[in-house]
Amino acid sequence: MIRVLLADDQELVRAGLSLLTTHDGDIEIVGQACNGMEAISLARTLRPDVVLMDLSMPLLDGITATEQITRADDLAMVRVLVLTTFDEEHDVLAAIRAGASGYLLKDIDGPGLRQAIRDVASGDSIADPALTSILFRQAGRSACRPELLDTISEREREVLSLVGHGFNNAEIASRLVLSPETARTYVSRLRAKLDARDRAQLVVLAYESGLITPGQRPASEQR
Repeated sequence: MIRVLLADDQELVRAGLSLLTTHDGDIEIVGQACNGMEAISLARTLRPDVVLMDLSMPLLDGITATEQITRADDLAMVRVLVLTTFDEEHDVLAAIRAGASGYLLKDIDGPGLRQAIRDVASGDSIADPALTSILFRQAGRSACRPELLDTISEREREVLSLVGHGFNNAEIASRLVLSPETARTYVSRLRAKLDARDRAQLVVLAYESGLITPGQRPASEQR
């Protein structure tokens, strides 16, 4: 059973999310928070697997709450999945940098939301395609950090590029003619070298380093 904490200041939204997430029986809502401070407190008390985090909440915003949860040593196993709107797109990059494992638009359907929760709980990162190009265009405009590439090998750069384009480990393995286990090892090594909490942060770093740019196709498709 995947244990989920809902954090949203609107009671009706929380009620709707509760119905959607528990539909299949493998996800349990263990608590509900109406502001960022309560989200942090309940995360410590309940130790959920995933926090569904709204960004605009009173007392403490979702970005700050996300950072405090993901940076806390005693909450290392708690992962944050941000729910946002197009009006809040400028906040999503900050949420990823704060440690969120993914971001979804609030109009996502029930099956998509439940699968996203499962994926995040298992250690993957989630990105809504409708926001990705906008989000990482912002990342590309932020301070360029080419020095990030100095510590990784040429093969690791190839893997990072594919992670940045949204490919999973199996797809990376296929494109680079590697075993899935080797692809997984490369991704884990990149996370360690670049001090990235998860794949979502690796995607941001791929853009910030200048390795890839918005709209660019993978090198394998340019040949």
